Amino acid sequence: MTLSLLTETPAGLYCPAGDFYIDPWQPVARAVITHAHGDHAHFGHEHYLTATDGEFVLRSRMGPAVHIDTLPYGESLTHGGVRVSLHPAGHVLGSAQVRLEKDGEVVVVSGDYKVAADPTCKPLEVVRCHSFITESTFGLPIYRWPTYQVLVDSFNDWWRISRDEGRAALVFAYSLGKAQRVLAGLDPSIGPIYCHGAVEKMNAAYRFSGIELPETKYAGGGERGKDWAGALIIAPPSAAGTPWQRKFGDVATAFVSGWMAVRGARRRRAVDRGFVLSDHADWPGLCNTIAATGAERVFVTHGQVPVMVRWLREQGLDAQSLRTEFEGEQDGRDDALEEPAETPTNQHSTEAEG
Repeated sequence: MTLSLLTETPAGLYCPAGDFYIDPWQPVARAVITHAHGDHAHFGHEHYLTATDGEFVLRSRMGPAVHIDTLPYGESLTHGGVRVSLHPAGHVLGSAQVRLEKDGEVVVVSGDYKVAADPTCKPLEVVRCHSFITESTFGLPIYRWPTYQVLVDSFNDWWRISRDEGRAALVFAYSLGKAQRVLAGLDPSIGPIYCHGAVEKMNAAYRFSGIELPETKYAGGGERGKDWAGALIIAPPSAAGTPWQRKFGDVATAFVSGWMAVRGARRRRAVDRGFVLSDHADWPGLCNTIAATGAERVFVTHGQVPVMVRWLREQGLDAQSLRTEFEGEQDGRDDALEEPAETPTNQHSTEAEG
């Protein structure tokens, strides 16, 4: 890596002049966190800095005892002569790109980001810079997302048909970000909405942050012999095929992910329907965003790294890979059932999943 403002260390990306890390994967004194997904927000740091919009989501993951400082989008602070500001990444609630500036050089660490519509978080802000660190989770031309409206219309149709057939509709979606994005587009007139405890915990953090979501009920309790027909249940992928699922009886199943654009991924999930919805940028989103930054140097951290690096070089950019432990959206991974942490208290809080 040839950036003067950042260097690679065993703990993660480090800014020597400012003496802080960005999304470190080992415990450090000062960590700037782009968002609360488990591969970016790790336990054990002495001080966390995150966007104000993401405070309650991050705290729901880290617990009440951690020291979290917040910074509104667009405002800046200075550490060791390095001006630091956070800008919306459009990924999940509170997600941020980190802009660093010192002696006229500007570097932006994007974390994960998307450009598609999402009513539950602020849209991506393109930040002009000299160097841009980007993900490439879906960095292949085959990945092109349908519009949000097309997605929610087809989703509500599927739920309505399941109800008319006398079945419950059980959908698997990651508990932070994707589940709330699905919720925001649901038609509550179709039937009641239930959520797994891991999803309800994140719902509470979103509501506590001021994001409106349809009414939901905790799906973990349930009276013995309850009839779930007509209901929609949202659960993390790790709940698939478990004893928890069996209590719902005859269900139509679906999985929500960008990977559902690939036939093989749909087969592996063994569900009735796959809905293509991702909290990452698709191929046009990645290419257009990188170009819009005006960056002369681009570092690609995770996903389809070789393909993206080669394509960027063909466009005349100084592009190279950057080793990190970030993972992006995983087909077989579920970060929804991480170590429990206390949920911000409000009227929508619910008990933890048992």
